[in-house]
Amino acid sequence: MIIVVTGMVGLNKKSYLEAVCRFAAQNGKQVALRSVGDMMYAEAPDVPPGKILDISLKRLDSLRRSVFKDIIAAASGVPNLIVNTHATFRWRHGLFPAVDFDQMRRLNADMYVCLIDGVVATHLRLLEQHVVEHSLKDLIVWREEEIISTEMLCKGINDKVPFYCLSLGAQEPTVDTFYRLAFQRDMKKAYLSFPMTAVAQLDSVMQEIAEFRSRMKQFLICFDPGDLEEAHLPAVARAGRERGLKQVEVTTSNCRARLSVDEILQIEHDINSQIYARDFLLIDQADMIVSFVPALPDGRAAISSGVERELQHAHEAAKEVYVIWTAPRQHPSVFVTQTANRVFTSVAEAVEFLQKRCAS
Repeated sequence: MIIVVTGMVGLNKKSYLEAVCRFAAQNGKQVALRSVGDMMYAEAPDVPPGKILDISLKRLDSLRRSVFKDIIAAASGVPNLIVNTHATFRWRHGLFPAVDFDQMRRLNADMYVCLIDGVVATHLRLLEQHVVEHSLKDLIVWREEEIISTEMLCKGINDKVPFYCLSLGAQEPTVDTFYRLAFQRDMKKAYLSFPMTAVAQLDSVMQEIAEFRSRMKQFLICFDPGDLEEAHLPAVARAGRERGLKQVEVTTSNCRARLSVDEILQIEHDINSQIYARDFLLIDQADMIVSFVPALPDGRAAISSGVERELQHAHEAAKEVYVIWTAPRQHPSVFVTQTANRVFTSVAEAVEFLQKRCAS
């Protein structure tokens, strides 16, 4: 098994992938990790840390090709290999590729994964670990470039092998998800759909959603839109602007930052557009969608336009569609029942059915 893993600068992919290798070892799978950046620095000891992209493109290309040659040679000697690289670089040279197609064909990877994370977490890592001038707009653009470039790389090399976009995980690392994608490929893959913004202030509903997400992840490979936290940023910025603030404190599951109100609002359209496109991408790479529609305190259904659109997209993509509808005072509309393979009245009922469905 050879897996090519990409991701923009500021993700700390190496630490995440080292955790994947440890998790794999605990489950009896030996996985070698080769980080292209580290290997390039090892071959160029005269280049100071953080300065590799400042050297000439000619030397950079030569170093990269030398490192990939070593990786290709070593691939046959290990049972499983993860290649930690980038699909693209954007630096003072402009935007340029981080791999060569001829070498990627010889590597002949079995899977491609593009890792992503939220802009707040990425911004803080870049401030702490890298001397990289950037704006929030830059981070949004770089992330989209890396996803698209990795998908094109995969399709250009071998369109029969899978490509996945996977979040690092906002609340807890998705290391087990990565492992399952690589080594438990017969497991069913599900996109988890649920309301987010409209119920964010309802603690009891958010707890129900958290329990739903946890239960599904016990027996499915789950692509969870909640693993990337940034949809709330524009609302926080608008509230700050109404109070006359120039900066606002933004909190996600594992970090806190002070960000410019104007800078956040400048990327509001980009955030919304990427959520729309990315969630559809996650649905497309799954076998099914499992949508949880919880009840509001007054008994009505907490169904959002986003959830309805996801259900429709999954139906039109010929995915299995399952809906958990718990609202006692409101029945699902025909736009839900006509797209769903099955509608459940509780998470427990859905779990019982899906576990049998996945075992068959």
